[in-house]
Amino acid sequence: MSRKRHSVADEPFLVVRTSASNHPAGGSIDAHTHDWHQLIYVHTGLMTVATSTGSWVAPPTWAVWVPAGMLHSIRFIGNGALRTAYLRPSWRPDLPASCTALAVSALLRELVVRATTLGMLDRREPTDNAIAELIASELRDGGPAPFVLPEPCSPATIAAVHLICDGSQADTAALARAVGVGTSTLERRFHAETGMTLGRWRQQRMLLQGMERVAAGATVEQASVAAGYGSPSAFIAAFRRTFGATPATYF
Repeated sequence: MSRKRHSVADEPFLVVRTSASNHPAGGSIDAHTHDWHQLIYVHTGLMTVATSTGSWVAPPTWAVWVPAGMLHSIRFIGNGALRTAYLRPSWRPDLPASCTALAVSALLRELVVRATTLGMLDRREPTDNAIAELIASELRDGGPAPFVLPEPCSPATIAAVHLICDGSQADTAALARAVGVGTSTLERRFHAETGMTLGRWRQQRMLLQGMERVAAGATVEQASVAAGYGSPSAFIAAFRRTFGATPATYF
């Protein structure tokens, strides 16, 4: 179905806009904002969406919701077919108010693909309105995703994260000394700001790094080494616990 033509007079009735683009492995979209809410989805490939509150790794079974006005960037691991739906903020006040990952059901996947074919959804058109309402309904059915890496916000916790990202293998006590606070203080602040212990955050980062390597074509052995696991079997076991499948099965 071809895209419909709309005029300026139609603008108040448009509740969903869409875009479709393809991106090469290693490609990126620099940090930016939108006036409308955004549902970011890769039909194929794997992407990382980064915001000030955290970052999400999203395969085709998950999408990332970014509210209007939130600064975010996108990075593609492997060739990515990006399909995006923008929702008018004033249309539905019950839409998610914060960044989150959403499970993409078979229905939501087809709705997004159909919407990007149409281009824009006009609430005066029965078919357009039905698609828009179904998309909004599916967004409310999302749940917590295993792909999130929340960002801390205080100077000490941010400094600890920077040390980890720079390759530090220090334990929590050593990290606390390095950033100038007590061990219990660092642990308490980190959990309050991210919902994770520092050790769990480190493990999650390692696992997501390994996931990105496998998606980019690395072997499980290469991915496990790059992510800092002691052996491929340890990486496979952690991957299965988090994602419910081995890397080979998942990809």
